[in-house]
Amino acid sequence: MHEYMSDWFVWVVDCPGLPEELSRTRDFTRRILSGTPWAHDAALIITELATNAITHTDSGKTTFRLNIILTPDTLTITVTDAGGTATKPRITHPNTTAPHGRGLALVQALATTLTIRGNQHDGHAVTAERSRTSPQP
Repeated sequence: MHEYMSDWFVWVVDCPGLPEELSRTRDFTRRILSGTPWAHDAALIITELATNAITHTDSGKTTFRLNIILTPDTLTITVTDAGGTATKPRITHPNTTAPHGRGLALVQALATTLTIRGNQHDGHAVTAERSRTSPQP
């Protein structure tokens, strides 16, 4: 008889939309991914995506959802906001003196793929996927 052993791991966490939650999600991510090559980059990705959710959507008044999927070959991180804004998250190219606007570009640089889905009613899901075979930035 073979014992079932999965090499896929999935974490789903609903997080309060509070600024102090950013450090908690970062610490949680580093802890669950410790021993993998992705722990620190994943913590940075989550910080950027969660900050956007809290700052630019109704998640700042409610919650955001964090999904982390780890397979032998891929790390997938999705932050889903609470909606409330018609503006879809997008990569911008601010001038050098602008204080904000670089987060998604940073996430894109760390990810193999970046996808954005959703709408103002159901929320936007921003997914960063990182392949084990992708070159380190």
